[in-house]
Amino acid sequence: MDKAEYMPWVNFYTEFADKLRPFVENRTHLIEKVKRVFITAGVPLLKLEEEGKPVLDVDPFTVFGLFNRGNSLVNRISIIQAFAQEFSVVSPIPETFDGIPLLNNLNSLFYRFGEKRKPDDINNLWRFYLTSLDYADNPTEENRAKFVELYDLVQKQSNILWNITMGLFWIRPYTYLNLDSTNRDILQNPKTMPLDFIKKAGKLNVVPSAAKYLELIEDCKNVLDRESYEYTNFPELSYFAWRLPKEEINQWRANVGEAIGDAGIENIQYWVYTPGYGAKQWDEYYQSNIMALARDSLGDLSQYASRKEIEESAREVNEFGNEFGKTATYTRVSLEIWQFVHDIKVGDVIFAKRGRGDIIGRGVVTSDYIYDENQPEKFRNIRKVTWTHKGEWGSQGNISSQVLTEVTPYTAYVEQIKSLFEDESGEEIERDTTQDTLYTEEDFLKEVYMGKSDYEILTTLLRNKKNVILQGAPGVGKTFAAKRLAYSLMGIKDPNRVMMVQFHQNYSYEDFIMGFRPSASGFELKKGPFYNFCKKANEDKENDYFFIIDEINRGNLSKIFGELFMLIENDKRGVSLQLLYSDEKFDVPENVYIIGMMNTADRSLAILDYALRRRFAFYELSPAFSSEGFRKYREEIDNPKFDRLIDSIENLNKVIENDDSLGRGFRIGHSYFCTKQDVDDMWLNSVITYEILPLLSEYWFDEPSKVKNWEHTLRSSIQ
Repeated sequence: MDKAEYMPWVNFYTEFADKLRPFVENRTHLIEKVKRVFITAGVPLLKLEEEGKPVLDVDPFTVFGLFNRGNSLVNRISIIQAFAQEFSVVSPIPETFDGIPLLNNLNSLFYRFGEKRKPDDINNLWRFYLTSLDYADNPTEENRAKFVELYDLVQKQSNILWNITMGLFWIRPYTYLNLDSTNRDILQNPKTMPLDFIKKAGKLNVVPSAAKYLELIEDCKNVLDRESYEYTNFPELSYFAWRLPKEEINQWRANVGEAIGDAGIENIQYWVYTPGYGAKQWDEYYQSNIMALARDSLGDLSQYASRKEIEESAREVNEFGNEFGKTATYTRVSLEIWQFVHDIKVGDVIFAKRGRGDIIGRGVVTSDYIYDENQPEKFRNIRKVTWTHKGEWGSQGNISSQVLTEVTPYTAYVEQIKSLFEDESGEEIERDTTQDTLYTEEDFLKEVYMGKSDYEILTTLLRNKKNVILQGAPGVGKTFAAKRLAYSLMGIKDPNRVMMVQFHQNYSYEDFIMGFRPSASGFELKKGPFYNFCKKANEDKENDYFFIIDEINRGNLSKIFGELFMLIENDKRGVSLQLLYSDEKFDVPENVYIIGMMNTADRSLAILDYALRRRFAFYELSPAFSSEGFRKYREEIDNPKFDRLIDSIENLNKVIENDDSLGRGFRIGHSYFCTKQDVDDMWLNSVITYEILPLLSEYWFDEPSKVKNWEHTLRSSIQ
């Protein structure tokens, strides 16, 4: 595509920006016109105000964002045609939007709803919009000063951040530089910008101030004027960034820390890190784009002024004794904590490992230390990381058994590990794009072996009842399905809006809601996960939150929920009650959904009481061997022995279902046979010997001959 084909959007956007000027004094009329646009286009209008409240105001950047977000090309053209008609824009309507930055669909407004929006937020955006046009068209010192003042003002408002540079680029593409993530990659790479520019620009990991932004614009224009790049202005630069292969952008992003180091800004450090004991949290941390230290009993790790204070506090709560036994020392682990909080820098490279030397991933640190007591355990002490690689690279030498170790001084070892990722473009994952984080119904049906009609029934139950229990036999994937059900209803994989706990016989109200707990000074009131989760959801009512309870029938629900048991009913949401241990009123907000899970094959459980059944809808997950998803999975494995084993399991399930002492709730689920490993003879034997046969021995503990017969049948199927 040449410039003649992709540049016409510039004229349309510039003219449309001018068309919005007069509406600064008549926002009501602007809102009416915007509504007519979407009626004409036949496309639903984005929600511009919180549910149940009229739209009384809107800013011009948000109006631009209505056709610069994730829509299909057909819809975008329909919307922009309707805008052209409604606002009498005479410039040619663009038929392609290549190179134009898009807003995240989940954050497409430049303001917040309700109480989170301050009275002057939208007025400030209008003032800044008009000043930005004035400065672009007439760059006097007076207009520059106004621009600087208002840019810094609106940058302090919610929902702005990098989006404001995208908005400025839309309204005057030749004047203002777009700083979305793709453009920042281009501006920080020696292949696309000179080292002197990169060095002066520094790390573009926080939104620049107005003075820094204007300086960056001037420096970039100078580079484009003097260098012989194929891009000579900001629209061409943005188009160049847009059309680069995703794999190449990923590789640049993975090496951005090294590129900046080459420019002489700040040398990066290299660390090896174990994501949870035995790397058990690796998948969760990878999906959440974080690294974490599970030292929750120590609270906010940044509160300690020295390693000595960490040691002393750790001894008081016996943080490490039970976990590490006699071989661990408080001194060693306090070093881990100190380095995690103070020594790691943004841009440092993290090599994830399992055991003493097996490398399983690579990432780049993107934030300082963060502590959030409202997060679930093992997610409270974190740093954000862009994980660029995930896989299995085997042992690279026994460098350390610690959770965190800096390996920068071991240059040979660092080079050895770095070489693993030099040509691994197929493994690279871009983690900060909307496409990577969105999660739809289609994504759910690909991952969870369930039919579309069943999914619709389940989601309708949850929406209407607000509380659902997923029940089923062992191995039907209840936990797996619960999280993905939440993601699909949210439309995005956002672990910050999903929390999971597990009930047991000793779980109490004090654990769940709040209660007094021993502390260094006596007793203090500790708030539990459900209390914190509901408070968090109450502050973000435009988004849904999902609280997942594993083994829900193992706990005493009346005891655990206490006076809140009534409030989880769908028609009692928002109703406040006095809490047992405090003077405050508390409610379970309407945007909190509860998903419980129970194993129907657990003989130790009593019959569920009526109170629980009345408040929850119950949905049974069955073994999905006959589902379309599992059939495709079998086809991908393409192993006759595996097929014969599955056929035997299906026959076994019929026997279990018809057994008077068992029943359908004891059938064997499909997840026992879902794996990313190679399905070879060793794997097949392992599943039978260590997973299926122990289950059958428990089922038919008084009929050993029956177990023996089925052992013979299962083993024969894989011969």
